[in-house]
Amino acid sequence: MSRRREYPTRPIAGVGVMIRDGERYLLIKRAANPDKGLWSVPGGLVEVGERIEDAALREAKEETCLEVELVKRLGVVDKIELDDKGEVYYHFVIIQYLADMVSGEMCPMDDALEAEWVTLDQLKDYDLTNSLKDFLIEIGMYPS
Repeated sequence: MSRRREYPTRPIAGVGVMIRDGERYLLIKRAANPDKGLWSVPGGLVEVGERIEDAALREAKEETCLEVELVKRLGVVDKIELDDKGEVYYHFVIIQYLADMVSGEMCPMDDALEAEWVTLDQLKDYDLTNSLKDFLIEIGMYPS
């Protein structure tokens, strides 16, 4: 049974992965809604029967071709969007991880139109998704 992303009957679990390579972090430009055309981190939905950590590793690989090692769980993001009538159009609960790049040649795949390595100071130069920007501000990683 497939999950309805739009107008879901319950929240949908997802993961996001902040991939780090030294002082740089990987941003991807989203190819699909929600937030098509905005910059975020690699991530996606947790599959039924899949551990959250395994989903994070899988999504990082699917979207970037990179092997990563999870460093720590950074926190949780609520992504709730309402339609014009005030009904819930999207509702995701996203567990965000920090990961270090281990190997591979970065190439945007799957849901990523583009991918770029940036420093934390450069984040302000990108049109980030609201949920990522709010989360980075909350955990003190967004430049002031």
